[in-house]
Amino acid sequence: MPPLRVTVDHIATPNPPIDEIIDVRAPEEFAIDHVPGAINLPVLSDTQRKEVGTIFKQDSPFTARKIGSAYITANISRHLEEHFADKPKDYRPLIYCWRGGQRSQSLATILDAVGWYVRVIEGGYKAYRDTVLAGLRELPSQFRFIIVGGLTGSGKTRLLHSIRDEGGQALDLEELANHKGSLLGGQPAGQPSQKGFETALHVALSKLDPEQPVFVESESSRIGDIHVPNELWEALRASPRVELITSLEDRIHITREEYPDFLSDPESLIAKLKHLVHLRGHETINAWSALARDGQWDELIHALLVDHYDPSYSHAQKTTYDEPRTTITLVDASPESFASAARSFILEAAR
Repeated sequence: MPPLRVTVDHIATPNPPIDEIIDVRAPEEFAIDHVPGAINLPVLSDTQRKEVGTIFKQDSPFTARKIGSAYITANISRHLEEHFADKPKDYRPLIYCWRGGQRSQSLATILDAVGWYVRVIEGGYKAYRDTVLAGLRELPSQFRFIIVGGLTGSGKTRLLHSIRDEGGQALDLEELANHKGSLLGGQPAGQPSQKGFETALHVALSKLDPEQPVFVESESSRIGDIHVPNELWEALRASPRVELITSLEDRIHITREEYPDFLSDPESLIAKLKHLVHLRGHETINAWSALARDGQWDELIHALLVDHYDPSYSHAQKTTYDEPRTTITLVDASPESFASAARSFILEAAR
């Protein structure tokens, strides 16, 4: 009997349970996006996949299959000796490739012959991707979003985390995109692919309760190189907004804490500031760069907030969202103040 083929819904509701989800695609494919929790055991390396694909298109499908089979056999043999060597008799893997075709079937057949309970996702990653896209079209309309506004450095992300801690629901798009949403917001690890972001977003939305409000930080439709899916973006634009008010002194303090890398590497900050020349002019950028080199961080952050971010934020809010339904002023930048503000926002949302 061949390995059992199951639909993509089996990932969420497996019976019996799954011990491991195995993605047999090449590492480059896996890096772009994969089923959450999957491990990568490629049956063709990146180089081998490209070689076989070229031969298939330019020479002979038969020759390509013959060479590919040799590569796949060798790679599966290595996986058996290394990854599967200590798996018990009742081990239950779920396997997929791009479309649930030859690559996943090759590994599944061998594991099935060993005696393990093997399942293969019908349609492979493509079927899973289709469910993600369908979910991102359908899920946003099910929630009541509340936009959390506030000038740069106000602590909006900290507030979202405090809302979670206080029992509320929050969707942190910057966390999913691994970017703080501004010119200076890139993270050392870089951003996920667009597909990877959408998969993480789909998972996050699927875990939310439609009966409770969901707080989301005010964003543009792009977060670094990532764009927010259209259906979610339109739902956010139509949502009510609440505003967090934070003193300039606390905003400077929060900004220093959120960008520690620039304090130890001012040249990386200066390189980013140069991208603002077309907006602020050479004289202003040179002055800001001098402050960075001299370690005058409070003065630099003050200038960036007041002269660059605040005008940009005000314009963006006026053109994107309605006027805030309510404002809550942060007493200071302490965790206690954020917790208090979070409770106030949750109570306001319940009205």
